[in-house]
Amino acid sequence: MDQDSPLPRITLEEFNQLLDESAPFQKIYGFVTEEIGYGRARALMPASPDHIRPGGTLSGPAQMALADFTMYAAVLGAIGRVPLAVTTNLSINFLSKPQPGAIRADCRLIKLGKRLAVGEVFLHAKGQGDPVSHVTATYSIPPRG
Repeated sequence: MDQDSPLPRITLEEFNQLLDESAPFQKIYGFVTEEIGYGRARALMPASPDHIRPGGTLSGPAQMALADFTMYAAVLGAIGRVPLAVTTNLSINFLSKPQPGAIRADCRLIKLGKRLAVGEVFLHAKGQGDPVSHVTATYSIPPRG
């Protein structure tokens, strides 16, 4: 997806409404969708002691959940309101130990087909310049009917 991409197929307000209607799980993490574009999204997971694992770092499952959530937003930004688009694969590389605190995810789709979307997500912890994790993910897009 490039800089000259079309407008997003779902607005931030429409996305948040969809979450309220059909994805209450996201409230467990406190995700905040900051931006949705065509094939791209940015989301924040605020700091919470609930996301910390032994050793004083942000847990891997919390990072994966944020990456998956942000990928969902990017996919819907490209295809519109298709609630049943689902993760078929997610691979994460933990690059450095994030300190406890807020973490931001930036996602962009690499490939958008009729049935699959492939994207990558970089996770950044507040106060750390380099990404703390890198994720690649694939979503299945249901047939339109």
